[in-house]
Amino acid sequence: MALPKANRLKSRKDFQAVFREGIRRQSSHLTLRALRPSCSTEPSLDAAINKPLTNSGQLASTQIGISISTKVSKRAVVRNRIKRQITAVLHNFLPKLSPGWRLVFVVKPTAAESKCVSQQFLQELEQLLAQAEVFHGNS
Repeated sequence: MALPKANRLKSRKDFQAVFREGIRRQSSHLTLRALRPSCSTEPSLDAAINKPLTNSGQLASTQIGISISTKVSKRAVVRNRIKRQITAVLHNFLPKLSPGWRLVFVVKPTAAESKCVSQQFLQELEQLLAQAEVFHGNS
């Protein structure tokens, strides 16, 4: 199950901004890089990078990217399977996430060695999102 287009982090600039300015939380198989939504309403010079506000002034939906390198596995089939499993778990968490966040999940090489991947990813993703205070009610 793919993430909705509004919830996908696509551009290189967005990924770089998250890596440069975001906070980092780690677990055994994943690293979460999270960029908090900026609350400023005045336009800045780098408005393209800090764009969590929509045209109507409300916070945009949370955008999520997944980074998985060939260090995890040389086989694209394995990398894509891991990516699909993470995406499926994240799809369930979308309603619980606070708006405006930009998240990048970096998969560590230990993830390919794990057998019961889905359940483990579910627990780790929930733990990482809670640590970064991305869920509704945390700010």
